[in-house]
Amino acid sequence: MISQQLNDRITRVSDGTGAGAVLRHYWQPAALAEELIGKRPVVPVRLMGEDLVLFRDNAGDLGLIGRHCPHRGADLCYGRREDNGLRCPFHGWHFDKTGQCVDQPGEPEGSTMHGSIRTPAYPVVEKNGIIWAYMGPGDPPPFPALDCFAAPDTHVFAFKGLWECNWLQAMEVGIDPAHASFLHRFLQDEDPADSYGKQFRDKAGETNIPMTQLLREYPRPEISVEDTDYGMKLTALRHMPDGRSHVRVTNQIFPEAICIPISNEMTITQWHVPVDDETCYWYSMFTSFTTPVNKDLMREQRLKEHRLPDYAPLKNMRNNYGYNPDEQDTETYTGMGMDINVHDQWAVESMGRIQDRTVEHLGKTDVGIVKYRRRLRAAIDAVEAGDLTSLPMLDAQTPDITGPLSIDAIGATSDCDVLPGQADAKRRAACSWGAGND
Repeated sequence: MISQQLNDRITRVSDGTGAGAVLRHYWQPAALAEELIGKRPVVPVRLMGEDLVLFRDNAGDLGLIGRHCPHRGADLCYGRREDNGLRCPFHGWHFDKTGQCVDQPGEPEGSTMHGSIRTPAYPVVEKNGIIWAYMGPGDPPPFPALDCFAAPDTHVFAFKGLWECNWLQAMEVGIDPAHASFLHRFLQDEDPADSYGKQFRDKAGETNIPMTQLLREYPRPEISVEDTDYGMKLTALRHMPDGRSHVRVTNQIFPEAICIPISNEMTITQWHVPVDDETCYWYSMFTSFTTPVNKDLMREQRLKEHRLPDYAPLKNMRNNYGYNPDEQDTETYTGMGMDINVHDQWAVESMGRIQDRTVEHLGKTDVGIVKYRRRLRAAIDAVEAGDLTSLPMLDAQTPDITGPLSIDAIGATSDCDVLPGQADAKRRAACSWGAGND
């Protein structure tokens, strides 16, 4: 249990809040690059409680500025793309990608008023299918050389989905290795041949044991957590009676991302981005270490489960997440279908828009959650004190951070201490684009 004051401190993200100040020191996903494809590359963005408009200007450059014209508050999402900026249709005020008003055609001839008019604007860059925004003070930090950034565009597929809950509870499900044995339990194991780009539908490690069977039969993982230069590494061991152990290494990338193995050839790096205090998007980057990803197939799979343009899931609280009691009896632990994203969505949304942590009771398997919250609290204190030296990935060494190691393998229990390193070396040796081979 924690106090309501502390719960507010680590969850709320509007300007001037503790967690919000920390998150603003890092690049945040603002939109998928695919959202700006088409005749009119202009989309609304609500990020960290701020209403913004993202656009490509006539020169092809990106801009992210305040959504409402500072004249009378009209919506600049309907602005005219002119002269490398947006012109408000209400009175013709024109803004460039820096947020500066450069023209007020209705004002008296010779007026220089426009020079003192600005709307909020933030730096934006595009990386492997996602457009990133920096909303913090000073210059943006460098990007680390994580696999999802180092891989060529051909080997990364990006997508997003809307969840109706606070960002923190969305992120915390990803640093909870124990939940997969229950929430994602399949009572019948399917042929993994149709599991491309999906979690827990493959065979564990290099054995013939379906991941779904292994998670179901070994529900008590031994979990350890280590601090790293990017955040935390979580190792979950599921010991088997034949002297072997299943090893799953996942990661928390500070402040709100995770990196997890999807197979021996692919990982997911996923950010949990606050729209506001009560809503978030997850942004996933699927990274292949062998062949190029089949983007058409992966997008087709996910568009069957989400609607456009807001990428909201078709199964949601309004239709009970597709819950079927007959399915719950015979097929899945939740009765909510085979898509584990729906399982996670139900879990984090069912807590309420902002989880009431004043009544929760954490157990030993929640070690990752406890450690992360302590790190977040320390980061909030550091930002408020004006000392950023203890925050991960905000210094000159950030571009040298690679990986992170994310594996799923089975080996001798006696070799558990070295198995992660062996598996990572094998993955990197097989990597077709060379990430980490320095």
